[in-house]
Amino acid sequence: MCAACWREISFLQPPCCARCGLPFEVDLGADAICGACARDAPVYRHTRAALRYDDASRTLVLAFKHGDKLQLAPALGRFMRHAGAELIAACDVIVPVPLHWTRLFARRYNQAAVLAHALAVDGGPPVEADLLQRRRATPSQGRSGRAERRRNVRGAFALKRGRSVGGRRVLLVDDVLTTGATVTECARILLDSGATAVDVLTLARTVRSDLS
Repeated sequence: MCAACWREISFLQPPCCARCGLPFEVDLGADAICGACARDAPVYRHTRAALRYDDASRTLVLAFKHGDKLQLAPALGRFMRHAGAELIAACDVIVPVPLHWTRLFARRYNQAAVLAHALAVDGGPPVEADLLQRRRATPSQGRSGRAERRRNVRGAFALKRGRSVGGRRVLLVDDVLTTGATVTECARILLDSGATAVDVLTLARTVRSDLS
């Protein structure tokens, strides 16, 4: 990135919600949670993201996700390791959100799996990229609301036959967190399959104030 573009990127850091990582304008304490988590606690334990998903970061994220710019992976992995250092240290295995085989065939790579491997380059926890599978293709979530996203992904994921997460702490990795519908469904499958805890780490996330 040029210097001007770099200055526009917003890196997320504390203070934030202890559960979902939503940035706070003022420091409310290390254990403070946002109103949404207080009303409806997520099934996953903690969520962190490296970047605020906005006009400045969107070009970078989409170039990596859809533009074959895989050379960005090492730098993006460093951003994520910085944002999620505590989550990485507390997990036993890193699991990317899977693509359906038809989308993987068209795109040729799973961007979440590439990010997961970028997290583990310095001897971090092992990556099990095929532990979860997407059983059915789901429509693009880009223009969907929260309720529609939840309906779209309900029952779409499963633990691969013959695999186990029993007694393990899982770090679930994806590219962008919007409503959390996809990672919630994946986390539920992992917890129902015996995982002791699931944390979520993404490259970027939307912030609710940006969606108004």
